[in-house]
Amino acid sequence: MGDYMAIWPVALFIVVILGLMTGYPVAFVLAGVALIFAALGSLFGVMDDSFIMLLPNRLYGIMTNPTLMAVPLFVLMGILLEKSKLAESLLTALSSVFGRFRSGMAIAVILVGMLLAASTGIVGATVVTLGLLALPSMRQQGYDMKLATGTIAATGTLGQIIPPSIALVLLGDILSSTYQQVQLNLGNFSPKTVSVGDLFAGAIIPGLLLVGAYLAYVMFRGRGLSPQQHEVQTESDIPVASIRQIIWALLPPLALMLVVLGSILTGFATPTEAAGVGAIGAAILALCRGNMGLNTWRACAVETTLVTSMVFLILFGASLFSAVFYGLGGEQMVHDAISYVPGGVIGATVMIMLLIFLLGFILDFIEITFVVVPIVAPVLLMMGLDPIWLGIMIAVNLQTSFLTPPFGFALFYLRGVVPDNVATTDIYRGVIPFIVIQVMLMIAMAVWPELATWLPEQIYG
Repeated sequence: MGDYMAIWPVALFIVVILGLMTGYPVAFVLAGVALIFAALGSLFGVMDDSFIMLLPNRLYGIMTNPTLMAVPLFVLMGILLEKSKLAESLLTALSSVFGRFRSGMAIAVILVGMLLAASTGIVGATVVTLGLLALPSMRQQGYDMKLATGTIAATGTLGQIIPPSIALVLLGDILSSTYQQVQLNLGNFSPKTVSVGDLFAGAIIPGLLLVGAYLAYVMFRGRGLSPQQHEVQTESDIPVASIRQIIWALLPPLALMLVVLGSILTGFATPTEAAGVGAIGAAILALCRGNMGLNTWRACAVETTLVTSMVFLILFGASLFSAVFYGLGGEQMVHDAISYVPGGVIGATVMIMLLIFLLGFILDFIEITFVVVPIVAPVLLMMGLDPIWLGIMIAVNLQTSFLTPPFGFALFYLRGVVPDNVATTDIYRGVIPFIVIQVMLMIAMAVWPELATWLPEQIYG
């Protein structure tokens, strides 16, 4: 690509970044800048007019995409479970079970966070909910603030990797279309597909390993907690009422999540159909709990509409951006740039993962999924990387980015709900061990890709 042609995609990317730094809404920055560059590219003859003619078709394809219809349903499911105070009852119930351990409250936070991640998939909602509910109790029990805040922030980011995750739904849709196009470009006219169910299955083992590592760490740290503040209980110390409370708090949401995830993995239902079942099931659970008034139901509908509108507006803007970026020769420019990276496929993968990690400081996973992944994924897939492995690595990478000081999104969410006398440095220092755990998981997945690919192969062949 000539130097003059290479200027256009680079300029497009730089102007978008500058526009995002102004604080203007992401969707409008992406769409507005893309349309301006499309007009300029057509005017100066550096972009084929056919790309502009295809833009309406791209937007129509998004609106009629059945996979993406799972997004508002999963969002509604998560919000209903959150507004019905499921997290509060789960935290209370599990705290009574694990109160016999010195790190029992931290264990309960991780387990509740795992269930919330599987139900909401929204990092901010989980971090804020756990911060408001768990941190006061952990302070009363004498927890070190670094351990308490680090556990809450790290647990909140599990929504990126624990299925059914909205992030995996969006990644699955992008990687599926990208993988099919790459195979067509390579001459395979019967291309294989990558489904959302593949990514769900691929995320189960890494997700469980991550939760297990979190639990091992807090139990190890729990040895240093004051035994006077964490008296060891025997099984008989737990009252019968508490056991009933545990069953009522734990079994219904757990059964709902198993039905949703199991129906997808077994092929009994598509992600959209399973999301519909999950939303209806969450509504039934909320009705049975009897603690939601008409205003709360209305708030659930409004919040679901707002989140869904945000996702699809960003998707529209990102789709326009990627189309114009390709039209200006950006895909070839990225391919040429990566071809000069030393180390072949390993060097290219490390460089792109580092780029995604850094972009995670300033962009949410939705923007990265729809803006960055369509640009860099084709190059890596053409080098022979497994799309399921790549999707899980991107999800864990973004999860780590959202937790890393000083710009991690999870840290900002937690800082907004903790008391003023909790130092920001305690939050930063508290998440470092969890960041190390996540990096170790990424290294393990790089060494043993089967951690992400074995289960999908066993289920789907």
